[in-house]
Amino acid sequence: MKTKELNLFIVENDLLVGMALEDYLKKRFASCIRISTFKDGESCLEEVDSNTHVVILNHSLEGAKGLEVLKSIKETNPNTEVIMLSDREDIALAIESYQAGANNTVVKGTGSRKKLAVHVKRILMAPIRIIVMELGLSKRLAMFVVSFVTVGIVVLCVLKFIN
Repeated sequence: MKTKELNLFIVENDLLVGMALEDYLKKRFASCIRISTFKDGESCLEEVDSNTHVVILNHSLEGAKGLEVLKSIKETNPNTEVIMLSDREDIALAIESYQAGANNTVVKGTGSRKKLAVHVKRILMAPIRIIVMELGLSKRLAMFVVSFVTVGIVVLCVLKFIN
């Protein structure tokens, strides 16, 4: 069974950073993701819909700021995973982003592309996402199935250990 592509948006006002990140992620996940790059939050928001799976969002955008765009994305599609990019290490900013619905925050700089790739891979490999996309189940039902299977495996292991 061929895995459906993940729709990933990169919102970065620095054209070179956005292109480098897009190129890096395409090389790592070419067959699994479809990447769209935007230079501002407004153009991204025009495209966000129920099929937007991941957004890598620069916090320091001109015009609509990153947190405003994040909140709008979550209003349009609460299931979209958002990874915030920050120019500086700021715990208050990371907490505020998390409270607004971001899944992670990555500070730009050495190793940031690799960290982003790790987060994207985690999203790609998440069992619940795979069940929802491949089988068309609701997220709640997929969570139930994963929980049921996990509990079943634990019970089998305990029974085997007891015997």
